[in-house]
Amino acid sequence: MADPERHPFLQGLSKHRGAPPTVVVIFGASGDLTARKLIPAIYNLSFDNLLPADFHLVGYGRKPIPDEEFRAIASKAVADFSRRELDAEVWGRVAANTTYVSGGYDEKAGFERLAAHIAEIEKSAGSQVQSLFYISTPPSVFSPIIQNLGASGLGGRYLGKAHQSKVIIEKPFGRDLASARALNAELRSVFDENQVFRIDHYLGKETVQDLLVQRFANSIFEPLWNRNYIDSVQITVAEDQGVGTRAGYYEQSGCLRDMIQNHTTQLLALTAMEPPGSFEAEALRDEKVKVLRAVEAISLDTDAARAQYAAGMTAGKAVPGYLEEAGIAPDSTTETYAAIRLSINNWRWQGVPFYLRSGKRMPRRVSEIAVQFKRPPGTIFPHTGGFDLAANTLSFQIQPDEGLSLILNAKVPGLETRTQPVKMSFRYATTFGSNTPEAYERLVLDAMIGDGTLFIRGDEAETSWTLYTPLLEHWQSQGRTGMASYPAGSWGPEAADLLLTSRGHTWRQP
Repeated sequence: MADPERHPFLQGLSKHRGAPPTVVVIFGASGDLTARKLIPAIYNLSFDNLLPADFHLVGYGRKPIPDEEFRAIASKAVADFSRRELDAEVWGRVAANTTYVSGGYDEKAGFERLAAHIAEIEKSAGSQVQSLFYISTPPSVFSPIIQNLGASGLGGRYLGKAHQSKVIIEKPFGRDLASARALNAELRSVFDENQVFRIDHYLGKETVQDLLVQRFANSIFEPLWNRNYIDSVQITVAEDQGVGTRAGYYEQSGCLRDMIQNHTTQLLALTAMEPPGSFEAEALRDEKVKVLRAVEAISLDTDAARAQYAAGMTAGKAVPGYLEEAGIAPDSTTETYAAIRLSINNWRWQGVPFYLRSGKRMPRRVSEIAVQFKRPPGTIFPHTGGFDLAANTLSFQIQPDEGLSLILNAKVPGLETRTQPVKMSFRYATTFGSNTPEAYERLVLDAMIGDGTLFIRGDEAETSWTLYTPLLEHWQSQGRTGMASYPAGSWGPEAADLLLTSRGHTWRQP
């Protein structure tokens, strides 16, 4: 069993963060996310003794599944996808209180059965429990689930109990500004804002959290973190896979909705926000909202590029283009790549471009934030001959090899004076070991104890959609006009390069 006193990742996550007696209800219990992420996260929290002593897991879905069968399905998910091997004793503690309720998401009777089931759990426990509802379903059923939670008295506001219920919602949180506002209004009719946890799993990643530590716990960075010393910032979220079996979802989403509006913009907010007054959830989220509101409106024709991948080579294998993928319409206007140049109109960042890009079928899977510093105002070393000088760049690698690196210029050993860029690197796996907690472990635990620091607030979601909805509407009105292409296995289209070269910059190859 892991010892919190000896495991660096568990410091501060032991008895001092104990959650109250809890029932976690997963809507979409037979889905892929539940098997790959949620069940393994709960198992690993149990392994580390971070679950409350009175913990219950309830699956909910349309398909009737006996309790024993659901336990077997959950056990297989742990064996297949957990970062740790299945330990019978540890899993036994979870399985003993794992049950299943069947019902439709738009069926009031199903939610009444769920309410009765939770009441029976409380009766057996002899005490009240908090209910944490995890909505791991397609967005089309978000609304009926929320409505039925309210109608059945499970929403928390109507329980008349000492505890509050909580709800976790997976992305996408809306398709545009109007739908995000409507979803927020629906949530507010059943839950208070402090009961709602809009999840973006990127915020649970170690390096994303480390970005705050690097900025605000190291005096060498924060004095330089402004327009006087930083030349530009690049944020890349690249995937090497194509659309695969997700054609139905992706055709309704596209890269801007799927990756830019949420993951990539969250990285922007954490990189650019002002120091919060404290590490309390609302203080940090206030600063994120503040900096997103300072982002200038996107110039629709000059600040953004979109593209679809064409046939090419990935990992030495020929792959088809997006329009040739199964389930994709031959005249599809869905972008698989998006690049955007943003400007932040505040004192700290005036004149510093932020370049965001994300795409499928790129050379490799990688997510990083690269902060490029300005070159010295004058140098005694010429940019010719043996003097190879590079801009100092601090990069945070979010995945797959979590860590950070700093590019410096150093003298090459020898009798002649020559320079060469060198990289100083820190890797989590090297320093702390490779078996680090998954993002969902941290996020599920935080939701149980009511810590919203790493979750998205309602006004933050709306602010992000305010920025990108005009661009989505512009692209929709353009049809295929302006849709570029890029070979699978490349870093994107020429149109994206022009966003940078017009400002004297080039894309990094992470």
